Amino acid sequence: MYEQFNSQFVNFGKQFADSALKANALALQNAERLLGLQVKTVESQLNANVGFFNEAIEATDFETAKAVWPKGVQLVKESAERFVAAGQEGLGQSIKTSEAIAELVRGSFPFEVPAAGARATKARAAKA
Repeated sequence: MYEQFNSQFVNFGKQFADSALKANALALQNAERLLGLQVKTVESQLNANVGFFNEAIEATDFETAKAVWPKGVQLVKESAERFVAAGQEGLGQSIKTSEAIAELVRGSFPFEVPAAGARATKARAAKA
């Protein structure tokens, strides 16, 4: 009897360790994708800012400065749009990763099967 209990416990432990390793790998891949997305967004924004400031520095008179002003406003608008889009994409990736981890856990630990068996046993006992 103890051998059966020990083997079931060891099998459950192995299954739990495998699932935990896979979940950690999924979480790490998600973090890597999010970091790449953020770096790409910051890099594109930095390039846009440098281009704008180069143009703004070259403004020597009031008319040229007046022409640069709408470009600055446009830069701020595009910057906000980029960061919002990156945030939404990151959130979408995180949700997909969470769903994959939940599916992994659901598939690895079928809690519904023992519960259904317990309900059937309870129903049979109630009839008896």
